Amino acid sequence: MTIALTGGTGFVGQALLDVLERKGQSARALARNIPSDRREGVEWVGGGLSDRAALGRLVSDAEVVVHIAGLTSTTQPEEFETVNVAGTLELVEAAVAAGVPRVIFVSSLAAREPDLSAYGASKARAERIVAASGLDWTIVRPPGVYGPRDVDYFEMFRMAKMGVVPMPPEGRSSLIHVHDLAELLVALIPSSEEVTHCIFEPDDGREGGWTHRDVARTIGWAVGRHPWVPHLSKDMLSLMARADRLVRGRKARLTVDRVGYMTHPDWVADPARHVPQALWKARIPTREGLKSTAHWYRKKKWL
Repeated sequence: MTIALTGGTGFVGQALLDVLERKGQSARALARNIPSDRREGVEWVGGGLSDRAALGRLVSDAEVVVHIAGLTSTTQPEEFETVNVAGTLELVEAAVAAGVPRVIFVSSLAAREPDLSAYGASKARAERIVAASGLDWTIVRPPGVYGPRDVDYFEMFRMAKMGVVPMPPEGRSSLIHVHDLAELLVALIPSSEEVTHCIFEPDDGREGGWTHRDVARTIGWAVGRHPWVPHLSKDMLSLMARADRLVRGRKARLTVDRVGYMTHPDWVADPARHVPQALWKARIPTREGLKSTAHWYRKKKWL
C-alpha cells in the first residue's frame, strides 16, 4: 500500500511515521524542507501544499492520503486561509485527479466553534472541502495533543518547573498522547463502513475530560513541582498575547486568535463521536504520558 502523508516533519506526522516504521509500512511524505536524517521506508517529496507538481508526485498511485499538515498558530490570521483552506483544496483536487480513493484529514476540535477563532474557522472550512470531495473520507478532530517533540504543551511544562502555570478561565478539555493519535490514524487507513464519512473526536478515555486546573497540576506533578495555577481573564490573556507578539514577533506562541478558543469552557471530546472501541482505544493514561513526556524534555535538555 502506498500511503501519502502531509505534515511528516511535524509533531503528529513524526509520531505517525514512528508507528508506520515499527509496523514495517513505508510512506511517501511531503516536506518543504526534506530532513537530512532520512527515515528508512520514507520517500520524501519536496514541496508544500501550494505546489501542484509536488502534490501530484505525492499522491501518484497512492491508496490513501493522510492529511496532517496545517497551520495551528500565526500572528497573521489570514495565513490560516492560505494554508489550512486553500492548501487542503489543492491536496484534495490532486487526490481526485490521481484517482486516490481515500483521504484521512486531521482537523481540530476548534472546528466545532468556528466563530471563536480564525484557526477554528479555517479548519471548519477545510472539513467541508474534504466532505464534498467525493472521496472515501474520515475526519479526526483531536483534542489537546501532547507528547515528545511537542512545543505547545511544552510551554506549560516550562512554566510548571518555574512554579506557576497561568491558565484560562475555568473550563474543561480532553487530552490525547501523540502516540495514541498516531495509532488511531494507522487504524483508520483501511476503509470500512465504521469509518467512511465519519467525524471522530478521540481522547484519552477520561470521561468529562480534564479541568484546566487539573491539567496544570498534573503537569506540575510530572516535573516534580506543585505550581500555583491562577485563572486569567480573557482580557488579561489578550494583553499577554500582545506582549508575546512584542517580545517574540511572528514566533509568538500565545496569539490573540488563540485566546479566542482558549477561553471557551468546553473542549471535551463528544462521546457521540468517539471511535468504535473494536477499532481503537487510547492506551496511554494521561498521568503516565505527561510524566514520560517530561522525561523526554529533560533528556533532550528542553527542561
